[in-house]
Amino acid sequence: MSTFRHSDALWADFPQLVPGVLHVERPDARRDLTEYLETAERRLDGTTETQLPEIQAWRRAYTQLGLKPTQYRCASEALLRRFRKDHVLPRIHPVIDLCNAVSMAYAIPVAVLDLARITGDLEVRYATGDEEYQTFGGALEHPQPGEVIFADEAGRAHARRWTNRQSGLSAVSEATETVLIVAEALHESAAEDVKSLVSTLQTELGQPRAAILDRASPEFTI
Repeated sequence: MSTFRHSDALWADFPQLVPGVLHVERPDARRDLTEYLETAERRLDGTTETQLPEIQAWRRAYTQLGLKPTQYRCASEALLRRFRKDHVLPRIHPVIDLCNAVSMAYAIPVAVLDLARITGDLEVRYATGDEEYQTFGGALEHPQPGEVIFADEAGRAHARRWTNRQSGLSAVSEATETVLIVAEALHESAAEDVKSLVSTLQTELGQPRAAILDRASPEFTI
């Protein structure tokens, strides 16, 4: 048994954070994603992703962390930016495709992790700089001290710059049997929107166990 949580220091610096978490066994999601893509299209009609309140909140957070929002974008902003230009969702894996489509519809970043590649507890926290991050190309990097990462007990970083980029080490593949899905938001209506997003994913994925975390109850048991 292991846990997922955000560190006390992160809650102190970002008290407006609303995380939603799902634990999915034998993930399968082979449904039509048109509804979510059409929602994303409507939200982008006559505007850009940078004007959406969900994205603006993450841009403010990145500025607070000392990162340039135009250089490092949260995952949902990067997805919407590409979608606005190409009007296509790249297909990777059924569960990833679903989560990417839902992420764009809500403009909220959603991480999808293969639990078999995570050692022990997983905590979103500030990096010490000693942790190891594996890129999708297989290269190894060390996060900058103070950078927000998803860190396991083996000192591996499964995401860098918070919601900017996941690790290739815990990327979901056809062999994946158990998935941890994490959605995080910081905007004014985050509590309502994350609850709706998690409910949407539960419906699509066969009602897996899920929770909305907060500062008083920050831990999800896997």
